[in-house]
Amino acid sequence: MRRPLQRVGTAVTVLVVLLLANITWIQVVKSDDYREDPNNRRTLVAEYSRQRGQITAAGGVVLARSDPVDDQYRYQRVYPGGPVYADLTGYYSMRYGPTGLERTQNDLLSGESPDLFAGQLSDLITGRDPRGGNVELTIVPAVQQAAYDALTAQGWAGAVVAIRPSTGEVLAMASTPSYDPNPLASHSDATQREAYNALVAPADPDAPSPLINRATNDVYPPGSTFKLIIAAAALQAGDTPETLVTGQSQIVLPGTGGATLSNFLGEDCADAGGADVTMTQALAFSCNTAFAELAMSLGADAVQEQAAAFGFGEDLSESLGLSVEDSRVGDIGDIAALAQTGIGQRDVVATPLQMAQVVAAIANRGEAMTPHVIARTTAPDLSVIEQTEPESLGQVVPMSVADSIGDMMIASERETPGSGSIAGLTIASKTGTAEHGVDPKNTPPHGWYVAYAPAGDPSQPPPVAVAVLVENGGNGDLAATGSRTAAPIGRAVLAAALAAGL
Repeated sequence: MRRPLQRVGTAVTVLVVLLLANITWIQVVKSDDYREDPNNRRTLVAEYSRQRGQITAAGGVVLARSDPVDDQYRYQRVYPGGPVYADLTGYYSMRYGPTGLERTQNDLLSGESPDLFAGQLSDLITGRDPRGGNVELTIVPAVQQAAYDALTAQGWAGAVVAIRPSTGEVLAMASTPSYDPNPLASHSDATQREAYNALVAPADPDAPSPLINRATNDVYPPGSTFKLIIAAAALQAGDTPETLVTGQSQIVLPGTGGATLSNFLGEDCADAGGADVTMTQALAFSCNTAFAELAMSLGADAVQEQAAAFGFGEDLSESLGLSVEDSRVGDIGDIAALAQTGIGQRDVVATPLQMAQVVAAIANRGEAMTPHVIARTTAPDLSVIEQTEPESLGQVVPMSVADSIGDMMIASERETPGSGSIAGLTIASKTGTAEHGVDPKNTPPHGWYVAYAPAGDPSQPPPVAVAVLVENGGNGDLAATGSRTAAPIGRAVLAAALAAGL
């Protein structure tokens, strides 16, 4: 009789131990997973019943807020700027989760960040409803609106990034096509579904996706804007803006059995009849043959190193506060690949953010600053939690080299057609017309424009640098160029920034 009782006791003890282990596993190890599971209704109701913090732009302009409503969730997320800021704010959806800054800053906005512990403790003691912290951005509404309006005026897919060169503050980050995040934050499941399905399965399946932030989350061949990096490497190698380079309309790529590389439309460089021209003329007229030969003379290592100095290959996601696709030069397997790399083609790809960073470093006399979009975070009582201070990434080129490139870019702007020129304002710029796709000669090219202003006075740091990308010739035009599509947009953004008193 005794032995069966011992067995029963042992079995009960084992079961109790297993039960305690299971409770410990659920309450300690898996608690975060269960809490964050979107199917956990209790967590969802509790989270939506809390007043989420605001996202604001410069000047206190509200981009995202939570308004009281009369339903079980108590607060409705609202985006007053709608599609103008959607790729920055993202959306906060019960069904599809948070995106953009709503995702990367979720702990703070929802009130769950350890930085808010004192406030959480106070709320617990006083019985006050918990609230989230706030995120203040560097975005200047007038500049953001100008960028968005200039892109959407033609119905084009593309992106604009504007940066303050001396600090790295992102003044505008617009991507089109965009979308209205408000329906995605609705408390109606049907409304959320309808809005999301319209975005992921549009009536026109070939239409560009509004859910891609083209400023940071897609990469494109930079075309002739990459010539700025080749120029920087060449000047550091001992060349000068007056160094003579080839003016030929076409060169044969070594080791290819006769394959050629040509200037745009097969023209001689700078209308010089094929004679040698200065590097300044080659940049101003965007001569492919000259920069292909410069890249070959520099060597792959020098090109890779100069691109890396400007930020290619660097992960900017953490510092920016948003997810960012890495820009990259790619492998340079042979001399022909090096020549094509020298004109921003082959395997070179970059985000508009990266190209804005390149031109901002040149504008800042060679010193690159870490780009950031979050100015500060604050507690519900508006006390500052964290203030973003300008952070230098180092001197990517000497001041003298940056100044020389700036002078060359001023010459480039003078040779750049397109509307939007601003009387009395000196702009330093470079355009790009980038081939892409499996059949590049029969695919509308991407248009680029990178610039800063005012230019020409190194003693006065320019307040704004801009990069503009227009996808696929804007309207699918095979003959489109960066000067025709992207340059007018860039000039409009520069004008708006300067009018805003930056």
